[in-house]
Amino acid sequence: MNRKTINVIALSGSLRKASTNTALLRAAQEVAPEGMTLEIVGLGDLPFYNEDVEKAGMPVAVVTLSEKIRRADAVLLATPEYNFSFSGVLKNALDWLSRPPGASALAGKPAAIVGAGAGLGTARAQAHLRQVCQALDMLTLNKPEVLVTQTWTRFDAQGQLTDAQTREVLTGFMARFGDWIERLTQADQFTEVEA
Repeated sequence: MNRKTINVIALSGSLRKASTNTALLRAAQEVAPEGMTLEIVGLGDLPFYNEDVEKAGMPVAVVTLSEKIRRADAVLLATPEYNFSFSGVLKNALDWLSRPPGASALAGKPAAIVGAGAGLGTARAQAHLRQVCQALDMLTLNKPEVLVTQTWTRFDAQGQLTDAQTREVLTGFMARFGDWIERLTQADQFTEVEA
């Protein structure tokens, strides 16, 4: 990467202390390419989205998260799979971040998705999440995919990613994500110069 620093905000769709998706984000921090910082931001303080609350004034937790994402170069989303879809925790965060209409912190933001789960590695959840990211005008990396299955064999009791093959896949994914962010940023700078 040619850029000095790429700043990524990472959001986990699980609130569990022992969440394998949050553990996956911690592993992503460890294998992030040189020049990339990854900050995991919790979603537990966000209230349920309610237009009445929004009209009364954006909650502090929403404003704080929105500002972090506006300043970041990209967003990394980690989702569990619940009932063939992604979590309500993550959907709620994205609903808040889509506000106000026409001024979303997510619009035009490079993004990537990972997931860990016992079954199909969150493949269905990630497919649904991609649809939402498209609606939010996020620029989501399509390949490679990180679909971590059989999580009890990949992480230890302390939440450390111990599976060498999964770590290798995640390392390659993060390098590709860094290239994706850089490419989009350069294209955006070129467009600004041309304009």
